[in-house]
Amino acid sequence: MHRVGQFVAHVRARVTPDEEAAVRAILGERAWPLFAAMPVADRRHALDVVARLRADGWEDPDLLTAALLHDAAKGHRMRLWHRIGGVLLGAISPSLLARVASEDSRSWRHPFHLYLHHDRLSADLAEAAGCSPRSVAFLRGTAAGFGDVHEAHALKVADDAS
Repeated sequence: MHRVGQFVAHVRARVTPDEEAAVRAILGERAWPLFAAMPVADRRHALDVVARLRADGWEDPDLLTAALLHDAAKGHRMRLWHRIGGVLLGAISPSLLARVASEDSRSWRHPFHLYLHHDRLSADLAEAAGCSPRSVAFLRGTAAGFGDVHEAHALKVADDAS
């Protein structure tokens, strides 16, 4: 049922101008284009992750930046059917999903590579856009230090809940 809910949310996703203005204030002008270029469903999901973090009391700007950009690398090449295929293959045969994925950006299989590696690729994009090293570490899953490890866990929980 969780996956059905995700499908419905993906299809019905909307982002308001007020929400975009709030994101722009968090990300700044250099990182804003990464968020703006994301498909609307990914932007909605990122905003939902931020809302969950805030509901749990997290307000760290680096953490919120990571939440907003954690799917930035998925881009418009990853269609809904790629996402469904990635979820199904990942559940049935992760090794088959890994074999299907291709780094060749011209291949029809490239979106599966994005599905598998979007965290690292999103971190690379955020770093290139001038995001803080902490935000990049949250995206890469390499956050260190007691507080940062707890924040990284909170990000994962909020992401998984959406």
